[in-house]
Amino acid sequence: MQQARRHAGHRRRPGHEHRAGRHVHHPGWRHHDPGRHQLDGHPGQHEPDHAVARGLGCEPVKPRDLRGRVVVLTGASSGIGRATALAFADAGAHLVLAARNQAALEDVAEQCRARNAQALVVPTDVTQAEQVRALAAAAVERFSGIDVWVSNVGVGAVGSFTETPIEAHRRVIDANLLGHFHGAHAVLRHFVARQRGVLINMISVGAWAAVPYAAAYSASKFGLRGFSEALRGEMSGWPDIHVCDVYPAFMDTPGMAHAANYTGRRLKPAPPLYDPRLAAEAIVSLAREPRPSVTVGTAATALRMGHAVSPALSGWVGAKVVERYLKQAEPAPRSDGNLYAPSLGNAIDGGYRQGAESPRWWLWAAVGGAVWLGLQAARRPR
Repeated sequence: MQQARRHAGHRRRPGHEHRAGRHVHHPGWRHHDPGRHQLDGHPGQHEPDHAVARGLGCEPVKPRDLRGRVVVLTGASSGIGRATALAFADAGAHLVLAARNQAALEDVAEQCRARNAQALVVPTDVTQAEQVRALAAAAVERFSGIDVWVSNVGVGAVGSFTETPIEAHRRVIDANLLGHFHGAHAVLRHFVARQRGVLINMISVGAWAAVPYAAAYSASKFGLRGFSEALRGEMSGWPDIHVCDVYPAFMDTPGMAHAANYTGRRLKPAPPLYDPRLAAEAIVSLAREPRPSVTVGTAATALRMGHAVSPALSGWVGAKVVERYLKQAEPAPRSDGNLYAPSLGNAIDGGYRQGAESPRWWLWAAVGGAVWLGLQAARRPR
């Protein structure tokens, strides 16, 4: 059950940034008439008045200076996590960096220190609740508190549902969903005691549009969206405690190379791909000015729209795209990827991007088709 509903806006305003071929969308309030407001995200759905909005944790807050703020960041060794660590370091925050690969974490920490930021490395497997509790305790012991907690861990297993080992499905759920549970459970008590704090959950467009041949990943992201929305409701009594979500489109990170692969084919992420530093910017923006959610990348908005209008068509198109790719892809051995062992790489970029980052014609065609089918269905007599 959604605790806050958002409305897609179009006028430029503070927090709505445009770059060549890129789009970072920071949701915010828009005024339409006295007593009526909208939040970006859900077309055609209106928000209640200010009093209710405050209860939902949706009222905008004054931007915060991050200098000296304590940020705990999981999944910090590569990709979006590494980019986010460096972005927080540039903002002057103190960092507590967590992942399974200690060597990669030490490298990130050195880069943060080179930017005059303090950084503590705490190797952590977020699927283990006791390790996450120890991470929170280490942050409090070193810096006397936690201001921002970013749950950024994400793993994947690609393959048909029945050909993917059930243990792999379970591991994806453990990392992507329960790992975020463990982080929230460890830090929210601390936030409540201090009556302030920002919890940021990295989710993905997969929370709105399921990814065929990645069933556990899709389930984890749908579940994580519901989890975040439930927490926002529970935290509504604390106006200075914020639960924020980040919904990026497909980012050019090493994530696909690290994923478990049970297809027997070499995997590549689907275009369009975006610079992971855009997601890092969005995360830092939420830490400065908390809001319920941020969508990163025009493609994420397009996919979300298409799924909202016609989930069946969205799933059919997704399955056909994956199946067509797998028929043409080069053979590759089955692999558990980084499900049970740390990723070996520590790069931010995956090296998959080619040419412009704007959405491909087929993406918008699929959305247009979904809208048309939705309109036709709405016109049918019931």
